[in-house]
Amino acid sequence: MDAFEVAVVGGGVHGASATFHLATREVRTVLLERTAPAGGPTGRSSAICRAYYTNPFLASVARDSIAMFRDFEAHTGRDSGFKETGLLVLHPPEDEPIVREVVPRLSEQGIPTDLLTPEQVLEDWPMFDLTDIGVAAFEHDAGYADPVLTTQGLLERARELGAELRIGRSVTRIDPGRTSRRLTLDDGSTIHAERVLIAAGPWTRPLAAQVGEDLPLTVERHIVATFAWSGDTRVPAHGDLPNGYYFRPEGDELFLMGPLHPEPNADPDAFDERLGPDESEEMGRRAVRRVPRLQHATARGGWASLYDVSPDWQPVIGEIAEGVYVDAGTSGHGFKLAPALGRHVADLVTGAEVDPGLEQFHPRRFLEASSLEAGYGDARILG
Repeated sequence: MDAFEVAVVGGGVHGASATFHLATREVRTVLLERTAPAGGPTGRSSAICRAYYTNPFLASVARDSIAMFRDFEAHTGRDSGFKETGLLVLHPPEDEPIVREVVPRLSEQGIPTDLLTPEQVLEDWPMFDLTDIGVAAFEHDAGYADPVLTTQGLLERARELGAELRIGRSVTRIDPGRTSRRLTLDDGSTIHAERVLIAAGPWTRPLAAQVGEDLPLTVERHIVATFAWSGDTRVPAHGDLPNGYYFRPEGDELFLMGPLHPEPNADPDAFDERLGPDESEEMGRRAVRRVPRLQHATARGGWASLYDVSPDWQPVIGEIAEGVYVDAGTSGHGFKLAPALGRHVADLVTGAEVDPGLEQFHPRRFLEASSLEAGYGDARILG
């Protein structure tokens, strides 16, 4: 009989990070992934790495994750593909009170962030049209990474440290037990684990239901559109709240964009992965409204992926049945958190001392009507 201390279900970046941190503690761990590492939403992430969060705990986790992205070779012996760009966030006037509260707190947390007036933004980036902007913030250490390299690096190092990876194996059933949980796989085989971590992204809810927990998670289809720069125009990585998009360079020749707001629900097993021409044009229009000189940028395609979304757009992390834990519902902003968040999740799963900040993400908050306040207006992805 195959028996493990921990079974991790899901080979995206969250499952990979938890497996890595468990392996560093010599916990006998198996990871089960139905397709390939980063084969789901992780591999299609825009992979922006920023700590610009309204939630102090998430800001600290993102800060620590960015440090891991930078020093990824020291942790894993591999490259995460991290590139520092900084991140400019453009806010409407009504956001100014909370921005003035958040920016000093971020700096105190070791996340260098500047509060900027529109005039100060234009001193460095005169190509912006800021007629509807009241305040801005610039996070110096932000950037982006390669989501596939990051996930593979965590898993490869975990395997070197003793974790077992079963790729191409899906979990069809989880049976709770008094001392261990039995997992049935798609080939009919079974494994037993003292504890189970479900980190299956959009496929988490039906797995959690098997142990009696109906998690209020939905699945949304979100797009990423890519464009080639026009001439010598270059714009910094930024989030535009009035126009509802995020924007970052992609190498030297391209930039990519995606929406900041909720999108239509989708079936994770049957959704259109293609970017429609109307969707690309809409993203382009939003960019041109902010940067008129981008009107000659050329559409270069894109894709659609999935977000597993919680009611308050914040992660869902906690024990949902005896010996069964969940790490899901990261609502489109989970990639940047994963490398360091996996350490906190490993603490939780192994019964180690847990940072008190993690408790707020337990799914019981939805039963207690205590959803987390986060983000700016409808731009919930900013956390």
